[in-house]
Amino acid sequence: MNWQPCASLEVIRQRARIYKQIRAFFDTRGCLEVDTPLMMPTTNTDLNIGSIPVAQGGRNMYLQTSPEYAMKRLLAAGSGSIFQICHAFREGEAGRLHNPEFNLLEWYRVGYDYRQLMNEIELLITTLSLSQCSFSRISYRELFRGALELDIEQATLAELRRCCEQRVAGADAADLDTDQCLDLLLAAAIAPTMQGYQFVYDYPISQAALARASGVDASVAERFELFHDGIELANGFSELTDAAEQRARFERDNLARRERGLPELEIDEHLLAALESGMEDCAGVALGLDRLLMILLDLDSIDQVLTFRD
Repeated sequence: MNWQPCASLEVIRQRARIYKQIRAFFDTRGCLEVDTPLMMPTTNTDLNIGSIPVAQGGRNMYLQTSPEYAMKRLLAAGSGSIFQICHAFREGEAGRLHNPEFNLLEWYRVGYDYRQLMNEIELLITTLSLSQCSFSRISYRELFRGALELDIEQATLAELRRCCEQRVAGADAADLDTDQCLDLLLAAAIAPTMQGYQFVYDYPISQAALARASGVDASVAERFELFHDGIELANGFSELTDAAEQRARFERDNLARRERGLPELEIDEHLLAALESGMEDCAGVALGLDRLLMILLDLDSIDQVLTFRD
């Protein structure tokens, strides 16, 4: 039996160094480190995120896919800008870049919007890299237009399905909806061509999740993702603070779940009550630390940065 850790002792030391740098970075920028539960009675309703249920004393609980909901309750309570380094869990994720249990850095900046938060991410990664890094930014629409010559504002669902089958080997897009087509094209046709650190911003409002709509163009959300050589590292946005709109989004998620034969999930009423009480304008982001460590240490697999993967 191989009992040895997956990561080398040197990589484990490097992780410790990087965590220390992260904490120093946020301390000097006035962010409070917080800790929230890993197991709670509600979870993310997003159709594309698999939660891991846990039976606890006859009550259904879930390992958290991120600390987002709990951290927003702290923000509503007046915490100010906060950050957290924690473990998170997602069902069915395994492979070179995935593990069901992973390490996450999540932070929220009061008074920031998503563009200011992108600036801070650039500064953080440059600090951790110990060298100057180069970043680029492109809107979601321009990314598709440039990479696939596809105008997603004008394309019909039939055209998107046809594009999937032409651009992604072996794809059967007959039953995919618009966002599923876009997700497939981004992951399988566009991401492999991306180079360096690249922010993709202004996602379609149908993919807003917990992001607020743009004040300039209501058809897009103030949401971004950060990629490095096509590997997704971070997902962030200007946060939605409207409790009624957030409830409507959760309810739409559950409707879509029912239509796809997926279990409906209980809505987090604590989060909605916190938003109803009033949460300051802010921006937040979740950054995958295991993947970032792979990049900073020039490694090929998430196994090389995990202590154990049994």
